Parts: sequence; C-alpha cells; structure tokens
Amino acid sequence: MQFNKVTDALSVSPQIGAEDMAAIRDAGFRAIICNRPDGEGADQPNFEEIEAAAKKAGLEARYLPVTSGMVRDADAESFGQALMELPGPVLAYCRTGTRSATLWSLSQAKSRPVPEILAATKAAGYDMAGVARRIVNGGKTPTDTGDASFDVVIVGGGAGGIAVAASLKARKSGLEIAVIDPAEIHYYQPGWTMVGGGIFEPAETAKTMGSLIPRGVHWIKSAVAAFEPKDNAVILDGCRVVKYDRLVVCPGLKLDWAAVEGLEETLGRNGVTSNYRYDLAPYTWELVQGLKTGRALFTQPPMPIKCAGAPQKALYLSADHWHRTGRLKDIEIGFCNAGGVLFGVKDYVPALQSYMDKYGARLDFFHNLVAVDGPAKKAIFEVKKPDHEPERVMMEFDMMHVCPPQCAPDFIRVSPLADAAGWVDVDQATLRHKTYNNIWSLGDVMNAPNAKTAAAARKQAPVVAENIVADIMGREPVAQYDGYGSCPLTVERGKVVLAEFGYGGVMKPSFPGFLIDGTKPSRLAWLLKEKMLPPIYWKAMLRGREWMARPEKISAGG
Repeated sequence: MQFNKVTDALSVSPQIGAEDMAAIRDAGFRAIICNRPDGEGADQPNFEEIEAAAKKAGLEARYLPVTSGMVRDADAESFGQALMELPGPVLAYCRTGTRSATLWSLSQAKSRPVPEILAATKAAGYDMAGVARRIVNGGKTPTDTGDASFDVVIVGGGAGGIAVAASLKARKSGLEIAVIDPAEIHYYQPGWTMVGGGIFEPAETAKTMGSLIPRGVHWIKSAVAAFEPKDNAVILDGCRVVKYDRLVVCPGLKLDWAAVEGLEETLGRNGVTSNYRYDLAPYTWELVQGLKTGRALFTQPPMPIKCAGAPQKALYLSADHWHRTGRLKDIEIGFCNAGGVLFGVKDYVPALQSYMDKYGARLDFFHNLVAVDGPAKKAIFEVKKPDHEPERVMMEFDMMHVCPPQCAPDFIRVSPLADAAGWVDVDQATLRHKTYNNIWSLGDVMNAPNAKTAAAARKQAPVVAENIVADIMGREPVAQYDGYGSCPLTVERGKVVLAEFGYGGVMKPSFPGFLIDGTKPSRLAWLLKEKMLPPIYWKAMLRGREWMARPEKISAGG
C-alpha cells in the first residue's frame, strides 16, 4: 500500500482493494473516499465491494466518482464537504491518486495560500501546476479570456527587474514590456547598513516605484500567484492572466523571520534589531548609541543570503562607534556565524580578521540562531561543528543584530521554474532557463553560484537584455555572466574592504591596485560606497546606463 500524505487529515493513493482495509485501518485512517468511477478499468473492484470491506474493518466510505481529466467545480465542493463530514484522517483514492489530489487542491483554494497547496501536493508526489489557474481562482474554472500580452514580462521590480527593463528599452525601444510588482516603494537595500551605522538617513534609501519604472514600460501592480510556462502565462492574484513572448524572473528573496522561534515577536524591541529591514535599521543605530556596557551579538544564518557581508558590516560599524566613544573596553562583542569561515573568498579574510581582533570580537562558527527570548534577552543557537554531535547553547545579550534565514519566495519554490532546492534553474553563463528557452532569471532567486548582491544584478541585467534581444532576432545567446559580485565591507567609518569576485572566488577588481587594493581597507573605497554607488544605482543602473557593466561577449569557441 502506498499512502501519499498531503496533510495530517488527508492522504491519497492509487487504486486500493478490499483486501487492503485492515492495513488502511492499522495505518490510522478512519474513512476512505473513492474518486474512481466503477467500470473504469477491467481489474478494478467496484465501490460496493470496497464499501462492504471498509465497513467490516470499521471504516466509513464515500463514493465521489470523477471522470479522468474532468474534475468539475461541483466535484471539488463535494470533496471539501466530505472532508468536513467524515472522521479523519481520510484516505482518498483513484487510479493513480491524481484526481484525489486535484480535488483536495481545488477544495482548499479559498482557505489556503496557493504556494501552500502546491507545496503539499508536490511533496505527496503530485504536480498541480496544470490546475494552478483554477486554484488561484478560488477553486473555480476561470471564465476570463481578456489576457494582457507583452513582448517581455518581468516579474519583480527590484534592482534586477528595473535594471533589465531599462537595459532592454535602451537596446530595443519598441518592445512592449511589463514589470509585475505589488510594492509601492523601491528600496536601495545596500544603504541600510549605512543607516544602521548612523551615516545615511532612511529616506535616502527609498523612492516610489512609479518614479523608477522606465518610460514606456507598463507597471502591473499585483502579486504573482503561479507560472504556466508551457502556455507562456503568468497567473496573478485574483486569477488575472498575463501572457508573454519572453519572461524574466527576478522577485528577490524571502526573509524568513518566522524560521527563528520568537524572533518576529521581539524585532524592534528588547534590544533585537536588523539592518535587513527598512524600518529596523534606524533602531540599530539607536541601540548602538545607547549601549554603554554589556554584550552585543551579531548573527549570520546559513547561506545563501543576500549580501553575505552585511551581518559583519553591522558589527564593524557598531564596534567602530564604541571604539571612537571610548566604550569598546566595556562591551563584549560576539559574531555567531552558521558557516565555518569569516568570508567565503579567502583573499579578503586577513583584513577582516584584523578588524575582528581590533574590536575584540569573539567568533563562534557553526552557530545558527534558532530561537530568541526577547524579554529575557536570551538567544539559542544550534551548534553543528564538524565531527561533533549537534548541541544547543544559550547566550545572553543586551543588543542583538539578526540576519534572518533566507530562501526563494514560496511562489518560486513551488513553480515549474525551480530546481530541487527551490531556485530558478538557469545556465550560469547566459542566465537562460535550462528547460524553458524563453525564460531568463537574474538577481537573488536564480541558482547560479554567485554572491547575491546589487552589484551582481548590475552586471547580470545587461547580459539578460543582450541575450533576449539576440533571441528576438533569432540568434544564439551572445553575452555571458562571469559570476561577478561586489561586497564593500565597511570595516570602520571612513574605510572599506572592497571585495570583488566572480565564480569560484576568483578576484575581479574593477580598479587598478594602486587606486584600490581590495584586500586592504581603503578610504577611496569608502568614498565609492558612501558617495558614488548610490547615484550609480539610481541614475545609471536603473536607467539602463551600463557604466562598468557592459556584458562580456561569448567567444566563438565557448
């Protein structure tokens, strides 16, 4: 017997027989639903036999037959009603289990988020992408036919999305392009570190989305619910359908605050803060200024995260302030990193380690934050050191800066575009999807092994734009991405270690060594971070001006 668990209340299975009832009862089920019409297959027991055997085993049974490939809205309603009336847990079956999984999906459409439904059925071994549009439509068959259609649809209006829209318009101004994003405000997230260090004002890092969408590009202010790549369609909340010739996927990461027990309840108070949120970065600076003595903890979750240096940038700027105000000797600093190294590219570690030493920071590697008790000011870490049994340790704090665990958004992870780990599956050079030739991805949600930074998106946008234009002209991809990412590590106020690297940790400096040696703290690199990068972001990158970001051509032999 194969029981495919969808929820605690329901499992589905292929065809069962009368002889299976004892095993079904012993597995804990209290009722069964038959979704296969009698006489569909020659070797199939009829429902009367199943019902008699079920009754004998003490199970309730219900007959809700559905013709294969013809699940009606009324069938889904009846299935949902049966689940409420029958004692659980329930086992539903048909020939393979697919009809039963489909009925459950549609019956739950009004009460559960679409990604939750798709994830539950996917985990049970059933792909519901074919009925995603109906699920989004509350379980009902959509009747609309007035689909909007564009040459290029871009999902996500962050750094990558707006940059690629601008780069496409600069190359081919006549393209009909739509950007899909529900957000009213666009944030320059690299600036939040500086807000948390008292250098930038929060307002400097935010502009209205409408002011940044390139002229002539349509803005669809909605959230994406699902993808139908075989039909070249994106399904929006409310079941509106947007069709495309070519699709670019770049919605950014999901910050999974809820993955740390107690964190959401205490963020923004009890000394717990994070520069990963616009509204909390000012609280970081408030805490730094107010701390006179005690323990300050800075945490970093497992990779991947966006801007891998940000957790320690918060530490450096905080410690530098305490150093300058004569308080450092009275403050104990801890850096709790779920990983095993200070920074992923070894060339930059000596300079960073020297600052950790200067500030007297204790480094605890393989320490992953799993719970926070804000009022008690206690943090719980899971420690997984190589060749050691996992253990949990508690640390007290007076201030704690948290970097949250991060993952691809739910609607990406359950989509046909995702790899097994939930990231959009692309060729790491061309950024084209490995399965769907008219889809590209850039930014934080795709699975190329590069650092997830705004600097990476700045280099990726022209590559995607160039390759889409080549595709429109019937040519093969012409541009390639080398994995470039940049992380300006603010080791003190006025100095930055400018880490620039590509795939495999290969250093890729933008400036000659006599100007900026990225392996050493530099005042010029600070000037770049503070004064030059914000206008480059707002006025060049988001407007299709590719200063120092022209794409590398694919060589004839490559």
